[in-house]
Amino acid sequence: MLCDVCQKTDATVYLTQIVEGTMQKVNLCEACAKEKGVSDPTGFAMADLLLGLGATQQIERGQSSQKCPVCGFTQADFKKTGRLGCSACYDTFADGLANLLKGMHKGLKHTGKMPAKLSRRYAMADRVKSLEGELKKAVKDEKYEDAARLRDELQKLEHELQA
Repeated sequence: MLCDVCQKTDATVYLTQIVEGTMQKVNLCEACAKEKGVSDPTGFAMADLLLGLGATQQIERGQSSQKCPVCGFTQADFKKTGRLGCSACYDTFADGLANLLKGMHKGLKHTGKMPAKLSRRYAMADRVKSLEGELKKAVKDEKYEDAARLRDELQKLEHELQA
């Protein structure tokens, strides 16, 4: 099997990665593996392997002389380590990183997760605020039957929130 980079030498290093159920394989000859830093974990070009070979070269073609004003990190440093130097690097290298992040994640914004119990509690708290507003409006409009129904529903929700 030939090396995926040079297409000349037989591959001796085989890397496999599973992303969202899809297996990606990279076959490298010894020379290309050393060039990519696979034999040295500190110099491992993580972006190349996560996004396909040549991804970091594409970044470097964009603005190779660009440097982070806060930490002095360069795109070459990112290629070598697979990490950024500081939070300001995200703004400095935003153009090149957008494509990389889209390839690695579902989007460009982290939304996080919340435990189901906590999510229900937040939904109930929002409903309480909404009911309080409706109750005030019903009292103001002198709709006392609606106000009584809303008051009862509010009491029930508040009791559930305290439990």
